[in-house]
Amino acid sequence: MKIIFLVMRSVLYVRYFFHRLTASGAFGRHQARFETITPDIQDNPVKAGLYRHHVKQFHESSCSVASVACVVNTLLENQGRLPAEPLTQQDLLNRVSAAHWKERMGPDGYQGRRGLPLPVLGQVVAASVDAFNISHQGIDVVPAPRASDKTAGFCRTLRRRLAQFERTGGGIIIAHFDQGSLVQDLNIPHISPVGGFDLDTGEVTILDVDTSQIYPYTVSFNRFCRAVSTHYLHLFHLFGYGRGGYIYIRTK
Repeated sequence: MKIIFLVMRSVLYVRYFFHRLTASGAFGRHQARFETITPDIQDNPVKAGLYRHHVKQFHESSCSVASVACVVNTLLENQGRLPAEPLTQQDLLNRVSAAHWKERMGPDGYQGRRGLPLPVLGQVVAASVDAFNISHQGIDVVPAPRASDKTAGFCRTLRRRLAQFERTGGGIIIAHFDQGSLVQDLNIPHISPVGGFDLDTGEVTILDVDTSQIYPYTVSFNRFCRAVSTHYLHLFHLFGYGRGGYIYIRTK
């Protein structure tokens, strides 16, 4: 197992330095734009809540915990049931046992696996929403399609849902994506909530929970769609990671 991790890490760094040296990928011309000032959000309480409850992950594999904590606290607040002290990431791990979530966040993982592939993230999100009796219309686990002829439909639906979120807060998206395709980091599977969608330009704002990303950042819709459509490095398949995608929580 250690040899596999060593090979994987080596491949990831080779790819990272290739993009850096050739000014390609996230090092290219169309780089992410960082939000150093929190936008003034008054007409969309769900969007405002996601910014307010945005937290950073507590170790390199806990992006799922930070993302779900942000979303759960936002929904509880929106439904008038947020505790005096918002739920912490540890509160979630102590309360939600689905998919051996807490064990996966430990130093050795669960059966050697850390982090959450998309289907497992879906289980954890559903269990978290149920654990705190959060009212919702449903939860969709949406993997990126394997067939190229279905990609256009996947992206159209994603864009429509982003627009609905921006207009009404009527659906929250947690993205499962290739982080290194959006920011100057390794090309690894990553999880973070979406914080906004510009209806005029089509730009998508990511509330990245990685501690290395100090500010939220904005990328074009096409780049975002490619990032969540990523076929992860084959070595990741050994740990259950196939393709990216997203979780859609239908709140209205």
